[in-house]
Amino acid sequence: MKVGILGAGQLGRMLALAGYPLGLEFLFFDPSAECCAEPVGELIRADYDDQAALADFCERIDVASFEFENVPQSAAEFVAARRALRPGFAVLGTAQDRLNEKNLFESLGIPVPGFAAVDSRSALDQALSLLGFPAVLKTRRMGYDGKGQAVLRSPDDVETAWSRLGGQPLILERFVAFERELSCLTVRGSDGTIAHYPVVENVHRSGILHTASPRADDPLQGLAEDYSRRIVEHFDYVGVLAFEFFAVGAQLLANEIAPRVHNSGHWSIEAAVCSQFENHLRAVCGLPLGSTALRQHSLMLNCIGTEPAPEQILAINGAHLHRYGKTPKPLRKLAHITLCADDAATLDGLRLRVEPLLPG
Repeated sequence: MKVGILGAGQLGRMLALAGYPLGLEFLFFDPSAECCAEPVGELIRADYDDQAALADFCERIDVASFEFENVPQSAAEFVAARRALRPGFAVLGTAQDRLNEKNLFESLGIPVPGFAAVDSRSALDQALSLLGFPAVLKTRRMGYDGKGQAVLRSPDDVETAWSRLGGQPLILERFVAFERELSCLTVRGSDGTIAHYPVVENVHRSGILHTASPRADDPLQGLAEDYSRRIVEHFDYVGVLAFEFFAVGAQLLANEIAPRVHNSGHWSIEAAVCSQFENHLRAVCGLPLGSTALRQHSLMLNCIGTEPAPEQILAINGAHLHRYGKTPKPLRKLAHITLCADDAATLDGLRLRVEPLLPG
């Protein structure tokens, strides 16, 4: 079976690496000059509005998926009309727009921070009078890794934020003094079977994920699974979906969904019985889902902007290095390291050895 992937970044690369042991083949579609999935599969390099190239893509595959949520909906609809696209393109209209996300969460009874649409400077003032300070002003579309947002701590911050972000659809959200940032990765098969990975505790730096730690027996596991199940059943979803939350006491507030495999689940390659990448492919291809159980204590660290010396990392037992083959740039995800150990104390020791080796 040949799987077509819209997008050819590191997530596509890891999908292919997980799929080859299953006998799958891959064809990627991406307009970028640099595609780090190119060494592990065939690639059609073309714009997403090139219908002739999209038609060729569809002719050469059996089933399609995508590795990032900002695939233009028109391209996703074109593919879905010709091949099974899993998950379906309908989820993109929600995941690509923060206001649509928040409205969906509310409609499904999933708690969210207070929010308001902002389409003008006067609308921003009205939203601030409703939500108060501090608040976070965000672009409704295309923001990721901390981009496209500004924290408003007092009235003095408003004009600067508006001059940087104004002139496009925005959303203002009440600032959440969260205790933890959590994500729940859920996979739903083509037969409706649902499985959840252990809740992951995430730490961000400059808006970019720094570490991700799966938590066995987390007290909020059941609640995260309930909210995630509501989303995947609403969309008749097939594949892996990541749901990010703010934890405040015993409450989870929905932040956003990512309809794809996710950075906070990279640890699953080594530390889960079946990785998020293999399970996504199993779901997309109509195969039985694998176990999402945690095999070891684990922690993932992102390598941002520069990479560590491979020989230093690989000399440490329990440290697993994944390089993406990308050109180094500031704030760019270039690699990740997964640490695995049989107990929490050993894992903490590994982290103390590895973190000082990460540049910056």
